[in-house]
Amino acid sequence: MYNIQIKPHGGILMDRIIKGRQREDLLKRAGTLNRVILTEREISDLELIATGAYSPLEGFMLKEDYESVLVNKRLKNGSVWTIPITLSVAKEEARDLKENQDIALYSDNQEVLGVLHLKERYGFDKKKEAELIYKTTDEKHPGVHYVYNLGEILLGGKISLLNRPRYSDFLNYRLDPSQTRKIFKEKGWKRIVGFQTRNPIHRAHEHLLKSALEIVDGLLLNPIVGQTKQDDIPVDIRMRCYEVLLHRYFPKDRTILVVLPAAMRYAGPREAIFHAIIRKNFGCTHFIVGRDHAGVGKYYGSFDAQYIFDEFKKEELEITPLFFDNAFYCRHCQEMATIKSCPHPESEHLSLSGTRVRELLASGEIPPPEFTRPEIAEILLKWWRDKVD
Repeated sequence: MYNIQIKPHGGILMDRIIKGRQREDLLKRAGTLNRVILTEREISDLELIATGAYSPLEGFMLKEDYESVLVNKRLKNGSVWTIPITLSVAKEEARDLKENQDIALYSDNQEVLGVLHLKERYGFDKKKEAELIYKTTDEKHPGVHYVYNLGEILLGGKISLLNRPRYSDFLNYRLDPSQTRKIFKEKGWKRIVGFQTRNPIHRAHEHLLKSALEIVDGLLLNPIVGQTKQDDIPVDIRMRCYEVLLHRYFPKDRTILVVLPAAMRYAGPREAIFHAIIRKNFGCTHFIVGRDHAGVGKYYGSFDAQYIFDEFKKEELEITPLFFDNAFYCRHCQEMATIKSCPHPESEHLSLSGTRVRELLASGEIPPPEFTRPEIAEILLKWWRDKVD
């Protein structure tokens, strides 16, 4: 029996994937057009625009949308949107690109991916974007570093996707929003919780996921497999951890693993809203927001990513955030808990930092089962040994 699903952001699931005769014609024309070589992040953005994951966007942002997102956290039409989705080029390259003309979009291996129907070229203030989006102008912040290394000119306009990026990994887990929505309907799920992650899931995360599963019909585990920091754990290792965890510790009929080819921005609170909107487009009705969501270093407060949801009316976002405190293992309770449910002092709590886990792995020690499942610990230990050998 089919059920009514949450609507995509803006009401319509965008589809900019060109097919049939129109695709053939554009492919022929692409060879005669001026071309722009996309970065890894721009390629992932191109695909996510085309598949509707970034609905209601139909292309790279025009100036009015871009500036409204920076200042108001909204598109020009008032729709909530918190992260700029832009395509940049150097000034010299921009001279040959004329407004109201088509531009061929290529990967760095010279494969045509799509066409930008260029409507507008405009300059932008990199420092202003850094300050408003990342709350810092410190180049040590990975998001700020990326912005400072962009070209000086942004290109705005709708896109047409002609060829999907070529992937050789996680092919069974690469689903578009239209596909996940179909699966949710077939399963009869009315309430679906999405979970964003770029790290292996330890026991604290597992506690959040299972707590959320108590109030919804299904879980979409939706890890980022796009561009991340160099010191993040490699994506293939993370995926093995997710597979093992879901197989051994979660009900198979209530979970689905789907990768998200987006790049991490490390924009903290603004990225929490962005991540929620993406999962809404995939069909989720709920979204888990934990401590320091999408954070890095000490640039954001521990719960800023939860507070930002108060800036918007419920009907503007529609997807329901589920806020969780930092979870830990309590020796006295003998179970996972948070300060909301555990009355015992901090001395009874086991909550290992990423640094401490790396120290254990470096010394050949397996992190304790109170922190991570033994099967996950074994995967991480083997990865670390292979890395240092």
